[in-house]
This record gives sequence, C-alpha cells and structure tokens, in this order.
Amino acid sequence: MIEKVGDRPYEEAFKEIEAYVALLEKGELSLDETLNHFEKAVRLIKYCKGLLDGAEKRVAILLETEDGELKLENLF
Repeated sequence: MIEKVGDRPYEEAFKEIEAYVALLEKGELSLDETLNHFEKAVRLIKYCKGLLDGAEKRVAILLETEDGELKLENLF
C-alpha cells in the first residue's frame, strides 16, 4: 500500500527523510524493509522537491518588475 505524502509541511517531510536515511545507514533492516523505507524516502524527496519548485516560482513572481521583466536575484 502506498502511503500518501502530501499535505504536510516541508520541514516535517524533510525530518522523515532524515529518519529513513538513518535507518537505512544502520544496515540492520531486511531487504523488504530496506526497499520499503527507500521507496517512502524517494516519494518524500519528490514531494519536497515539488514544494521547493513551487516556492521558487512564487519568489520569481514576487521579483517581477513593474515593466514585466523578471529580475531574479540570488536570495541566499
């Protein structure tokens, strides 16, 4: 059964990824458990990437100049 990853804050999803990585790095799981945790982590990574892509688009919209030009700046 596939667990739904949506509708959670980025920070919460990222912490879940870190927890799965920690479990996987221990190397104490069965093959089935390893694959299950890996699949969940990959889904969460894709979810987080989608959230980050959406945030980037929102920032780009906010940085649009009055004449319609997009002024992208390094925010970090």
